[in-house]
Amino acid sequence: MHTARNLALVALLAGAPLLYAGNAHAAGGEITCRMTFELHGWSVFYKKADGSGQVSCSNGQHMSVHLRSRGGGLTFGKQRIEGVGKFSGIFNIDSILGTYVTGGAHAGAANSANGTVMTKGNVSLALSGTGKGWNLGIDFGKFTISR
Repeated sequence: MHTARNLALVALLAGAPLLYAGNAHAAGGEITCRMTFELHGWSVFYKKADGSGQVSCSNGQHMSVHLRSRGGGLTFGKQRIEGVGKFSGIFNIDSILGTYVTGGAHAGAANSANGTVMTKGNVSLALSGTGKGWNLGIDFGKFTISR
């Protein structure tokens, strides 16, 4: 009888860290994260841009990131964009990493402004920036953030 009770106690204690880990997400609360970035790219039906950014969050976390955008559509151009991204649905800075779904229409010549919103599960990213170059088209694709 003591063996069964001891096994139950061991099982309960072994599961305690898992219960805590599951509640840590809810207990920590949502944080705000902001990214400054620079992208360079071109498009001729296929759209390609690469860049880098710095992310900082309201809880003090920060990270340098690599950015990669790939897609296609009826799109032509070459540009350099500098801007700011604002994340929502974040509970830990690592949540920003991964691939986001994008789509939109764009047109610009010389100096232009640009903005787009993209999602990855429950996480959203709103990008806004200014650029130099020229572009015209409708595109779709993916935007990847990595370390």
